[in-house]
Amino acid sequence: MSRYRRPALLTLMTGLILAHGVAHARPDRPVLLRHATVIDGTGSAPQADTDILIRDGHIAATGQHLPSPAHARTIDLSGQTVLPGLISDHSHVGQVSGTQNGEVNYTRANILAALSQYEHYGVLTVTALGLNRSPMFDDMRREQHAGLNPGADLFGVDQGIGAPDGVPPQNMFHLGADQVFRPTTPDEARAAVNRMADEGTDLIKLWVDDFRNGVPGAHGLPKMRPDIYRAAITQAHLRGKRVAAHIHDLCDARALVAAGVDILAHGVRDKPVDATLIHAMTQQGTGYIATLDLDEANYIFAEHPEWLDDPFLSFGLSPALRQQFADPAWREKVLAAPLTAASRKALAMNMRNLLTLYRAGIAIGFGTDSGATPTRIPGFAEHREFRLSVMAGLTPLQAITLATGDAAHLMQLTDRGTIAPGQLADLLVVSGNPAQDPAALDHIQQVWHRGRQVPGPLAGQAATTPRSR
Repeated sequence: MSRYRRPALLTLMTGLILAHGVAHARPDRPVLLRHATVIDGTGSAPQADTDILIRDGHIAATGQHLPSPAHARTIDLSGQTVLPGLISDHSHVGQVSGTQNGEVNYTRANILAALSQYEHYGVLTVTALGLNRSPMFDDMRREQHAGLNPGADLFGVDQGIGAPDGVPPQNMFHLGADQVFRPTTPDEARAAVNRMADEGTDLIKLWVDDFRNGVPGAHGLPKMRPDIYRAAITQAHLRGKRVAAHIHDLCDARALVAAGVDILAHGVRDKPVDATLIHAMTQQGTGYIATLDLDEANYIFAEHPEWLDDPFLSFGLSPALRQQFADPAWREKVLAAPLTAASRKALAMNMRNLLTLYRAGIAIGFGTDSGATPTRIPGFAEHREFRLSVMAGLTPLQAITLATGDAAHLMQLTDRGTIAPGQLADLLVVSGNPAQDPAALDHIQQVWHRGRQVPGPLAGQAATTPRSR
């Protein structure tokens, strides 16, 4: 008789786990959000006094004075704004623990913790662009798509393709051999693409950069040869995969667009973008992700130790990272480093180029490179990216659209990024109106993920330290 009990218990436990996952993704009780200002992610003006009906994890209806279904939970959001959950088109997971990078950090627990942190900040979809391990990453993507775990939904690139002895630099990231391909021939590049395509990667990632980062006199790393990246791009397209490329300089952006790359996954930071690049990107439909926060994160926490008093930042800090930011010696060293001066210049150029490309009608997404290094803080970085986009010259409404509907469009995610019937009920509720006051985006009151309200310490915690600059 006992030989039947173990399978029965296992079946029961499995059923409970699956039931938890289904409940997490599709709550049964309808929810009616009433009297909110709604920013729908399409670029349309905010809609005052609007209701949103949530049923089975999706938006069932929007409008004024919606009838309340039987047994619905009704929430009055007067004075608050609802917008789509934020979407990061360029992040990383499993790279960082505390103040350290390394392959030892690529664990399931670490990745789930980061995805939960994104979720608490209202970043509900994350694309991790490379340096991942298969099959762990592929399994976790499927689990997040099904809502089996708390945390942001997960898309991305399995490993990605870098240059031998080049970018991504081993002495900085301490990667395992199974986290990135470094082909030396076009055939090896094609084989790497095929491997990732077989694993089920969403995209292919290339790193094409010498990693001087604009520092005068810096020693550059070997850059990927054109025959390598051309072979990878061609093979990726044959396998039905789009290609995103890490770049820094205008010359590499031009060359990659000419080779057929689909997304420039960082902003051009050495020179102003020109008509030649804009024309080529327009003709080919090349997308662009500025990642403004990347360079600012190199120095901003050393520059503003008072931010440590802000609970909105503090939530995202490990004890080790908080201790580092509080250390006067660390701050002095960072502010004196040549990289800091170069990063300030790179950020200014990146902001200028973002505005130029936005006005030119280029398809632009939203991302930060958060999670790649300790100072690129998951969740907080995305809120900072929004603020930097406004400082670059976008209106707050344009920047919100960039982080929601436009970000979803760039990643070809048709079920999220906007507030409309049939879309996932991925929603961020803030006090005030961020289309009028960008700081309001940090005043998180509620987060709804697949129609389920996310519990978390960020709810109701407004930033207490001005971060307008």
